[in-house]
Amino acid sequence: MQELQLQQAIQDNVEQALAEDIGDGDISAALIDADKVYATRVIVREPAVICGRAWVESTFLHIDSSVELEFSVEDGDSVNAGDTLFTATGNARSILTAERTALNFLQLLSGTATISRSYADAVAGTKTRVLDTRKTLPGLRIAQKYAVQCGGCSNHRIGLYDAYLIKENHIAACGSISAAIARARQLEPDKRVEIEVENSAEFAKALEAGADIIMLDDFSLADMRKAVQQNQGRAKLEASGSMSLANIREVAETGVDFISVGALTKHLRAIDLSMRFIES
Repeated sequence: MQELQLQQAIQDNVEQALAEDIGDGDISAALIDADKVYATRVIVREPAVICGRAWVESTFLHIDSSVELEFSVEDGDSVNAGDTLFTATGNARSILTAERTALNFLQLLSGTATISRSYADAVAGTKTRVLDTRKTLPGLRIAQKYAVQCGGCSNHRIGLYDAYLIKENHIAACGSISAAIARARQLEPDKRVEIEVENSAEFAKALEAGADIIMLDDFSLADMRKAVQQNQGRAKLEASGSMSLANIREVAETGVDFISVGALTKHLRAIDLSMRFIES
């Protein structure tokens, strides 16, 4: 993920979120005196790994650049229930208008970072890296993949453009595993080529065809170990399918290089946050 790509995503995410929330004006905030000033703090109500500071800052900047934010945490920090994440001081109308959008980003991305940390901890001490997938919330691909990194896991490809992932239907349309890999090398010789296989026979063909990464889809633990032995370091091996915190450690111990986990971004539970006002 490139820094320019991330910064553009933050800008786009915040502008779209504010547009859908505010519409033609925050009528509830208008109930408050225009010159009223408040100090607030945002606390977390459960243990979490925090992510989303830049989205919060961008949200308040879009609403009112005079609101002062002071963060007590950085992205990737672990926090406990009751910890203060940041304070905001400034115009009360502005703070209330920005509040929901800012906290939506913070609770969602912290949820992604928190579950990612759980998976990263589960394979600690092995050589295996846990990868995310493209199973992200529409419009928040870059944001969630950034949160995955904050949680200690790694990104698979960002989209359909930066690496090949050749699956069953691609193979069928191309005619064979070797034909699909050869075509990929011809069209985009600088792109990483990964291919998904469903059994040991397909694995042997993918290895012979020179794939960079071979995805072992729903392989048994015994078949994963066999693939690792046959591979002898020729390709990177990625385990995929039905991965959870209950089984990921034993999968990692087979010796695969990567394990892809859709749950990092798909099975999302937002972190519980609260903003409290203190009149200044």
